[in-house]
Amino acid sequence: MIDTPDFRSTLASLRAQAPLVHNLTSAVVANFTANALLAVGASPAMVEAPDEIAGFVTVADALSVNLGSLTPQRRAAIALAVTAAVQGGTPWVLDPVGAGGIAPRTEFARAIAAQNVAAIRGNASEILGLAGLRGGGRGVDSGTGSDAAIDAARSLARQHRCIVAVTGVIDYVTDGETVLEVALGHAMMTRVTGMGCAASAIVAACVAVQPHRLLAVAHALTLVGLAGARAAARVDGPGSLAVAYLDELARV
Repeated sequence: MIDTPDFRSTLASLRAQAPLVHNLTSAVVANFTANALLAVGASPAMVEAPDEIAGFVTVADALSVNLGSLTPQRRAAIALAVTAAVQGGTPWVLDPVGAGGIAPRTEFARAIAAQNVAAIRGNASEILGLAGLRGGGRGVDSGTGSDAAIDAARSLARQHRCIVAVTGVIDYVTDGETVLEVALGHAMMTRVTGMGCAASAIVAACVAVQPHRLLAVAHALTLVGLAGARAAARVDGPGSLAVAYLDELARV
């Protein structure tokens, strides 16, 4: 995947087009997500004011929805953003943080996923939970290997006519029929808050510039995994990894 012309084309388009990605995400990871988008060449927006959301989503090139810190106010903001994206034709990506762990969160994730989502990226427990299966997660962490959720990912992709990515030691990306594998990254990435959330935002950025959505998602995770592996090879721990990761995203 790394050496294909399509991957190079997606990277070139990211840097040339600088897609505007509107993010509704947790305050815990907002800064890291914004910096990751800037590093790959995209432009982040983090607008959540109810009277501004629809306007920003309409002019954005993509929307990334992250269910972390899901307050009543954030639920309302997400609902507004998704409606605006669907009505305005803005592709949007769902990161179903914690889906399968708590019933109200899972139900909300399922409800918005049914609204013309372009791609879903989650760990195995979240994808299994979204599909109505037991995932073995604890909080936002997965207790299940990514390969255990391949069938659930295929089912969700067919149900919502979207791309579904299960991330883990190996990432699996599917449109319901084809399954692509991305075997990159490093275990140390799991010790940095926001890596998965930033990955979902990068997926949204790639969806904005690469019309072949299966490839867009696979290329995004290739970029994430390659940067993570390169960063981990030259640092001593997770603190320095976070900084090196942003550097490597820009260098790929």
